[in-house]
Amino acid sequence: MTTMRATQRLLAAAAGARLAYAALTRVQPGGEQTWTRTNHRGEPVTLLEGPAVTVAAAGAALAVPGLDARSRLALGLAAAVAGALGCYDDLVGGNDRHGFRGHLGALARGEVTTGAVKIAGIGAAALAAGILLDGRNSGSRAVGAPSAPGQRSSALARLTDVVINTGLVAGSANLVNLFDLRPGRAIKVSLLASLALGLGGPQARAVAAAPAGAAAALLPEDLGELAMLGDSGANALGAMLGVAAASLPRRSRLVVLGAVAALTAASEKFSFTKVIARTPALNWLDMLGRRPAQAAAGASAPAARPVAPDAGPAAPGARPKGPILPGSETGSASAPAETSRPL
Repeated sequence: MTTMRATQRLLAAAAGARLAYAALTRVQPGGEQTWTRTNHRGEPVTLLEGPAVTVAAAGAALAVPGLDARSRLALGLAAAVAGALGCYDDLVGGNDRHGFRGHLGALARGEVTTGAVKIAGIGAAALAAGILLDGRNSGSRAVGAPSAPGQRSSALARLTDVVINTGLVAGSANLVNLFDLRPGRAIKVSLLASLALGLGGPQARAVAAAPAGAAAALLPEDLGELAMLGDSGANALGAMLGVAAASLPRRSRLVVLGAVAALTAASEKFSFTKVIARTPALNWLDMLGRRPAQAAAGASAPAARPVAPDAGPAAPGARPKGPILPGSETGSASAPAETSRPL
């Protein structure tokens, strides 16, 4: 029954993502220019893939039965908040400060950046999800946490679980976003993570089905360089995968959290794109289904599609639409290096 429900959740999320993307691209809330960015080739892509993935994955998590109420609420909350704050950063965020240090440094000087808002908001949502998930983490009780006689020990074990779960949700939301630098890369990472989590047990498999279905449904548009997840879709997918990881036993969760932390720290020093390009197996997987990389080479990259005369001015504070550096998926010509990409 659990496997059947997981399959139903995956298919519902996939169908929802296709419908939501079709509806959003038809309506284009705020106009086409609001959602258009230039990718690593200097070609226009739409950010509407992100909201479509978020809405579909959260909706499938909440609507399809087979998960307990706490898990469904944690999934919906993590996806909705991470997706909404990611969308906010996509639309009004600038490229002047990136990374935790940049945003927190600006905050210390009294300047509130969109990245700082996102850090605080996703952190709060991750904490709420961690508390919700603690109520049904029976697997964690079996590993090292005494049931009685010590209420103090039990309280400490519960606090430990909440901290681990919070770190998984917030850290995964950030990590998937760090991979959203080339077509299809973040979705491929999300699908591989979903498969790996599915091996951890029926609960994790059931939870990971919603983000996997929504992501897979829009992979063709992402690989075809028509659309991209943006912060909205990447943050939402990562947060939901973090909720799925929170279903694992405590030792497994600690291993996953350590891996998330290590990769996040590495991203501050090394370019994922360069590491992938130098590793044959990773490069093959990264290029699978994509246009040849040499198509982006040459003296002149294709220019972004011109905006229609009646499209109106760009939204206040919107990210520039010009060409970008090779290490970043969207942004301006003066965008920071990939290694300083924000949460």
